[in-house]
Amino acid sequence: MHVPQNYLYSLTGLPKTALNDAVVAMQRSDKMVESAAMNVRDVMLRPTTKDLAKAAGVSRATVDRVLNGRDGVKKHTVDRVNAAIQELGFTRNIQAANLARSQRYRFVFALPRSGDQFLSEIIRHISEASETFAADLVWCEVKHIDENDPHSISAFLATLDPAETTGVAIMAPESPQVRDAIFRLQERGVAALPFISDQSSMEEHWVGTNHHAAGATAATLLGRFCDAKEGSVLVISESMRSRDSLERRIGFDAEMNQRFPGLRALPSLETYGDEERAERVVHSAVANNPDLIGVYVLSSEARVPLTILYDTMNTDHLIKIAHERTPFTEDALREGRLDGVIAQDPGHLVRSAVRKLKAITDKRTAKGSQERIRVEVLLRTNI
Repeated sequence: MHVPQNYLYSLTGLPKTALNDAVVAMQRSDKMVESAAMNVRDVMLRPTTKDLAKAAGVSRATVDRVLNGRDGVKKHTVDRVNAAIQELGFTRNIQAANLARSQRYRFVFALPRSGDQFLSEIIRHISEASETFAADLVWCEVKHIDENDPHSISAFLATLDPAETTGVAIMAPESPQVRDAIFRLQERGVAALPFISDQSSMEEHWVGTNHHAAGATAATLLGRFCDAKEGSVLVISESMRSRDSLERRIGFDAEMNQRFPGLRALPSLETYGDEERAERVVHSAVANNPDLIGVYVLSSEARVPLTILYDTMNTDHLIKIAHERTPFTEDALREGRLDGVIAQDPGHLVRSAVRKLKAITDKRTAKGSQERIRVEVLLRTNI
């Protein structure tokens, strides 16, 4: 029933503004009650395992075995249950099922031993994830691996016991040894996915940004920021064996060659995470390339190589692009010592890895739109 506002004003004696606020609050309250009622109705109308059993013509015990992937059910019966799931639009309540069978998730993040501020950010978010996903009975821990020794990585993965480890996210360069160790891990029932560093055989499940696009974006920034039409660009990496570095370099070169043909990208300098080696190769490259006009640090850790570069020469005339948001790159952007940063959100990376590992364990498919890691561009003006 509609009541004229003038009548309400005369009836209540309230100022117009106060009365309007009260009416709006009541309307919002009505909408919240209506929304809650609709949610309850939706839950009550969702198909149950009882409905599923009736539609498939089997017992609820059989439905339970099919849903949990247990043996002892004939294939044609499994097909009938799956057909009923599709027909009814049945969605399983994973949390309730996990509580019923006391399902807990222990996820291991296998991370490199060598690392700096970006790795520290990743570890911090892994610690936070244990709190974020506590209601889902998820526990996360970090184990360090020697990323330059694929045999030791393989040996470590072989020690993971399916009774104690539900899943593992692996940040390591691609190699036959690591690839085969991951396959054996999956055969033992442990969920596994590549983390940041992709493995070509597991592109469906890996967690990370589009490295080719990230490298191309770095080339676009560097090329547009450069005043000079010709000159050399120093490219620094920890290791080109890492697929993320390799793909960034490919994307960088493709964009640079097409859009900025006068700029010459030098061969990649590999530091292998060794500060002494980094100092030697950077000093040598600076001495042998007097026409330097730009620097691209394509590895995830930029502090060491850029600090060495700052100590080696006056870098004011150089355009400098790096990867990943860290305390060092943030300070360098603010101070004008760095021109741009190509970043991926470390918190999103960790949360996505947890959700994907959980989905693999629960035999579900993670939402693609939710897990897409964006390429972010940071400048002095937007950090």
